[in-house]
Amino acid sequence: MKTSGRFREDRGDNGSVCSKGGVEGLSAHPGPASPAAEMARLALDGRIAEEEEDDDVCIGYVRYESELQMPDIIRLITKDLSEPYSIYTYRYFIHNWPQLCFLAMVENDCVGAIVCKLDMHKKMFRRGYIAMLAVDSKFRRKGIGTNLVKKAIYAMVEGDCDEVVLETEITNKSALKLYENLGFVRDKRLFRYYLNGVDALRLKLWLR
Repeated sequence: MKTSGRFREDRGDNGSVCSKGGVEGLSAHPGPASPAAEMARLALDGRIAEEEEDDDVCIGYVRYESELQMPDIIRLITKDLSEPYSIYTYRYFIHNWPQLCFLAMVENDCVGAIVCKLDMHKKMFRRGYIAMLAVDSKFRRKGIGTNLVKKAIYAMVEGDCDEVVLETEITNKSALKLYENLGFVRDKRLFRYYLNGVDALRLKLWLR
C-alpha cells in the first residue's frame, strides 16, 4: 500500500517543473484551525530533529545535508512510486529547498523521505508544496509519514508559508487519511492526472 503524495512532472522550455491536469472544484472554504501550534513542539534544531523508539527500533529524523544522501532518497521514492522521475526533478526540489527535505533514519538506513518546496503563488501568498513522500513498507504504521509531514510543514511555517498543497491518487486511502488527520481538506479533483490514468485529489492546508 502506497503512502506517498506525488506530483505529475511536466517540463516547459525553461526546464521548470509544473503540474497539469483537468480539475473539478471540491472545496472553496478554509479547513480547520491551523495545526502550527501542535507542530511547534517538534524540535528542528541540530542534525537529529527527533528520535523515537518503536519495538526496539530507534527512528531518527534528519534534514537533507549533502548530495551523498540523494541516492537513498531516489531509491526509496522510486521503489514506492509508479511514475519515474529524472535526477533533475529531485535536484530541482532538493537543491532549491534543502531545508524542506527530511529523512527518517534507522541506524544508517533511510526508511522515509519527504521532499517539498516553498515559493510565491500568483504573487499573492507563499505556498508550500509536498512533492514526494515515501516510507519503506517494512516501517509503515509507526507514524513516520505523519512525523515527516509535520516537520516539513513546521519548516514551511518558519518560512512564512500561508498554505500547503499536494496531490495524491484518489485511490490512495492511506495517504488521504494521513493528510486529512493533519487538517488537509480536499480542494480539487484532477482527472487522469497520472500516467496510469488514475485521478488525483489536490489537498490543501491553510496556515493563516
